[in-house]
Amino acid sequence: MRKAIELSKENIENGGGPFGAVIAKDGEIVATGVNRVTASCDPTAHAEVSAIRAATSQLNTFNLSGYEIYTSCEPCPMCLGAIYWARLDKMYYANNKTDAKNIGFDDSFIYDELDLKPSERKLPSEVLLRDEAIKAFERWTDKDDKVEY
Repeated sequence: MRKAIELSKENIENGGGPFGAVIAKDGEIVATGVNRVTASCDPTAHAEVSAIRAATSQLNTFNLSGYEIYTSCEPCPMCLGAIYWARLDKMYYANNKTDAKNIGFDDSFIYDELDLKPSERKLPSEVLLRDEAIKAFERWTDKDDKVEY
C-alpha cells in the first residue's frame, strides 16, 4: 500500500491526478499504475485500470486470479468493474470515495445513475437494431472453440 500511496504523490508532480495502484502476488509487485487521464487525454486511464493493463500485458493473461490490488483510493465504478472483470482476489484501498469527493473527484453521480432505469438516466439511451446485433451473440453461443472470460 505504501508503494501505491508513493505513486499517487509522485504522479501529482508528473502532471497526473493523486492516484496510484499496485498489483502484487505473494508480497511481490507485478505491476503499477497511476492516473494519466489529463496527461494522455484518456478518461479511462485511471490508476487501477492502468495497473490492470500493465499486469495483464506482462503476464499475458486476462485473468488475475491469485493477485491482489492495492490502490491509494477506493475505486470509482469503472475501476471497480475492471477489478471484478480481472478477477483479482482482493482489493485494499487507503482513501475512501468521500475523501476523493472532498477534493473534487466525485463519482457519486455515477452510482446514483446506476440505480436508475436506463430511461430515467441523464444520459439518453435507446435500443437500436437488436434483431441484427443478437446474431453475433448467437454466433458466440454456437462457437465451440471460444475462450470464455
